[in-house]
Amino acid sequence: MSGKIVTRLMVSAALAVMVSGCSILGGSDSRERLAYVERPAENIYNEGMDNMEKNDLEKAKLFFQEVERQHPFSKWARRSMLMTAYANYLSADYEEAVATAQRFISLHPGNESTPYAYYLVAMSYYDQIYDVGRDQATTTSAEAALQQVVRRYPESDYARDARLKLELTHDHLAGKEMTVGRYYLKQNQQLAAIGRFKTVVKDFETTSHVEEAMHRLVESYVSIGIIEEAKLVGSVLGYNYPNSEWYSDSYDLLENFGVNLDDEVARAKDPGYFRRLRERLF
Repeated sequence: MSGKIVTRLMVSAALAVMVSGCSILGGSDSRERLAYVERPAENIYNEGMDNMEKNDLEKAKLFFQEVERQHPFSKWARRSMLMTAYANYLSADYEEAVATAQRFISLHPGNESTPYAYYLVAMSYYDQIYDVGRDQATTTSAEAALQQVVRRYPESDYARDARLKLELTHDHLAGKEMTVGRYYLKQNQQLAAIGRFKTVVKDFETTSHVEEAMHRLVESYVSIGIIEEAKLVGSVLGYNYPNSEWYSDSYDLLENFGVNLDDEVARAKDPGYFRRLRERLF
């Protein structure tokens, strides 16, 4: 599901639980406030929603914040808090979006809109996931937040979407481990590389990186002369991915050392042996 589609879904989800003129002091600085004119909470809230529909997010936030300021204990204040978080999310002000959504969760843990607040926190981290060459702290935060959504609200639409996004976050994290592992391998730091590749196989076994990780383990073991271990990893690779190009590369590499992986893969087909093999290797 693309980010665009998710955004539309979140708009619908947010508006489904909410109903739909003061002068501005000037500019669009989010620290500015509306001139204080006491008005019904619903009226102020609806002006915020009008500005959301016009995509004037900064002005919308001012109205939602004004609801909280004038009517802090009303149902409109609760709704405004969520809409402020959502407007921050749409503005790519992710830090504020997370802070506001978490404030909602803290103040209203049993509210019907709390699942959406958790989801908004997760999406705020998820949309910041960078390429695998960068630090993955945000990806880790996204993973933790998405898992919270799944754990707390497993039957919700939010959880269904979170599960899909978890697959991508896992793939990113595995990709980062692979990048670092390849670097260590090029620097002839095989033991460090082996640790990274093992992490991919053990912790991210459903990702697209597992086949290469196993082959890189074969390479690493061969380069430090531990042929027996390389042979065993190669047999697991061949058993799980017999048609993989990575298995073909491992097969050719080990053949140079007199190892016939066909025999090893045949042995790995025994369930008990295969289980013990994985436990030993990973």
